[in-house]
Amino acid sequence: MIKKLLTLLHIGKATAFATALLFGLQLCAQSKYTETVSKFTTTRMRVIIDNDFGGDPDGLFQLAHQLLSPSAKVEAIIGSHLHKGGFYGAPGNPDFACEQAKALLKTMALPNSPIVYKGADTGLTDLKTPIRSEGAEAIVREAMRTDTKLPLYVLCGAGLTNIASAYLIEPKIAEKIILVWIGGPEYAGMAVPPPNYQAFEYNLSIDLKAGQVVFNTSDMPIWQIPRDAYRQALVSYAELLHEVGDKGRTGKFLVERIEDLLKRANNNLGEAYVLGDSPLVLLTALQSGWEADPSSSSYVTVQAPKINDAGQYMTNHKGRNIRVYNKLDIRLMMQDFYAKLALFNKK
Repeated sequence: MIKKLLTLLHIGKATAFATALLFGLQLCAQSKYTETVSKFTTTRMRVIIDNDFGGDPDGLFQLAHQLLSPSAKVEAIIGSHLHKGGFYGAPGNPDFACEQAKALLKTMALPNSPIVYKGADTGLTDLKTPIRSEGAEAIVREAMRTDTKLPLYVLCGAGLTNIASAYLIEPKIAEKIILVWIGGPEYAGMAVPPPNYQAFEYNLSIDLKAGQVVFNTSDMPIWQIPRDAYRQALVSYAELLHEVGDKGRTGKFLVERIEDLLKRANNNLGEAYVLGDSPLVLLTALQSGWEADPSSSSYVTVQAPKINDAGQYMTNHKGRNIRVYNKLDIRLMMQDFYAKLALFNKK
């Protein structure tokens, strides 16, 4: 760090001095964070994060939280597409998603930040043809590694285009990953849909064919967080202002993304917000010490249904067993995020 500061200072420019000072402060904060959170923690798993960072800002909260969680090493970040119409005026393309992820990484100024890969521009055209993209290729490459025995979780917070394409490129990845997915409607008999609900759940509707590949065709393990579960991750705007907004540059960045969305939604979204992608951190980085598992959250084991063309589940008596989470430990999830963010930005 000292060599970096001296190099910049010797340039003799005010901008260089400011850059050096900011760099030094950031590294000091990172060092302090490492001395606390990471001191007694080793890497227990690998994760790949695939999300629509250019749409709902909950993905950026999840990404920041995951990057601050030392037990889960982020091997790759994939920016994925949304519907062509975008999200409240924001573009729905993977290029914009990648831009937002990179902006967060720049703000956090982490050493050795993960590479951000572009996902597919569109959904699948059929159930047999993958869309080759940087993101899909990154999943295959990481899944097929032979130099590590750490388990690999692929964390999807939006559509399933990239993981479905990766499977179609190399079906053997199904034996080497666990897919954790935020998406899908409620299961009959397990939960009641919300008032005025959309029959076609949003994340599944981004790429129905990809969902059909993952559920109907593949044999990959799935931990699913359907709509009734991810809607439990409800936090208030006042809470975010108090716990996140004043926690340095990273907290400011995240809250500004929420505020930008609230303005584009004409301030009509109420005073609470669903950070629906954050359970991806809860179910991975925050597993128990012994008999490692997300032990404070509850799930049921069901036979993987087939998904029909209306986006609804159909009974499949030959379906493999999958986990469907129905109760999440929101206290652990959010308090851990608030604490890590505060420690990370503590000078």
